[in-house]
Formats: sequence, structure tokens, C-alpha cells
Amino acid sequence: MKLTVYFDEQSQFWVGVVEEQIGEKLKAAKTIFGTEPKDQEVWDFVQYQMLELIEQTNTLIAVKTKKKKKTNPKRLARQAAKELKQRGVTTFAQEALKLALEERKQERKEKSKELKRALTERKWQRKVEKRKAKHRGH
Repeated sequence: MKLTVYFDEQSQFWVGVVEEQIGEKLKAAKTIFGTEPKDQEVWDFVQYQMLELIEQTNTLIAVKTKKKKKTNPKRLARQAAKELKQRGVTTFAQEALKLALEERKQERKEKSKELKRALTERKWQRKVEKRKAKHRGH
């Protein structure tokens, strides 16, 4: 599991992206910290909210993994330093976030369509009842 915290210049907020790789599948979830988070805020997020957030995400995306081979410790140190300097989110995580967003968007569309249909049905029923009440002779 990997947490990346970076400053999103477009929204002017600090954003955290959680990535979890399960075999050859990747889950990603995004949270907005707002202003620059203190270390304690990030630590509290990791301890109490991160697992809940990643488990709520049900979108999995396939990821190709390379075979791991023994790596020189100096190379590992260089790679770790490079990852620390690097900002942003992996493209796989971006794709997973986009898929999750599309799913929520589709669910919201279906729900609003159903509510709209129910509202028109209620209006029609009320109209019919009024018409019947007029013709009863009361």
C-alpha cells in the first residue's frame, strides 16, 4: 500500500492518493487534505481512515508487473531518493480513480433518473385524483 501526498496546483489543495496493489490488480482512492497537512494529520489519516477509504473503492485495474530480480543496494537507495523527489500519481492510479469516478457518475445518473420518473408519476397520479374528484358531483 502506498500513500502519495502532493500539492495540486489546479485546485490549490493538498491531495493524498492511496494505491494498493493486489496481485496484478491496482486499487486507488483519493482524498483532499485542504491546506498543507501537518505530519500528525497525515499520520492520523494513515492510522484511522486510509484502510476504510481503500476498501470503499471497488474499482480494480489490471497492472503489468515486472519480474523482481536482486537489485544492488546502491541502486535501491538511488531509486528511493528518486521516488521521494518525484511528485504526483502513477498513471495506473489515475486510471483507477477515473474509472471509480465514472462508476459513481453513472450511479448518480441512474438514481436521479429514477427520482425524476417517480416525481412525474406522483404528479400524474395527483392530476388523475383531482379530475376524479371534480366528476363525483360533490
